Amino acid sequence: MGGPAGREVIGVIDTEGDRAEWTFPAAPDAVRTARQAVRARLRGWELDSLADLAALLVSELVTNALRHATGPIGVRLVRPSGLDGVLLVEVSDPLPDPPRERAARPEDESGRGLQLVASSSHRWGTRPGGEGKTVWFELAVPE
Repeated sequence: MGGPAGREVIGVIDTEGDRAEWTFPAAPDAVRTARQAVRARLRGWELDSLADLAALLVSELVTNALRHATGPIGVRLVRPSGLDGVLLVEVSDPLPDPPRERAARPEDESGRGLQLVASSSHRWGTRPGGEGKTVWFELAVPE
């Protein structure tokens, strides 16, 4: 199935209403494809002001998943009806081990993704899934 900008998306699960979900292969271009999908959906929801930050944080989490996972990576955006003013973003992968924040040294080329998620989001966390785990974060939706 063709995805955003002709990139591969294993499946678009749902992009109607206040929820959008995609599944991407564990391949290097998944990061770019996920970023494009998130930006496009947020533009469609008229949340352009969150598009760059959400796409950056999704990029970090998908990159982290690619370093460790060999299976598909899920990305989900939700505007919960009970939590007005919050955008929930989730990135899932098939590995059960939760990610760990670590202190990256200035010369390290990686290790800052979770620090960036923690410092840029309203709240964030992880939860185990039936197969793997989900890392989630919330961004405040400007009024």
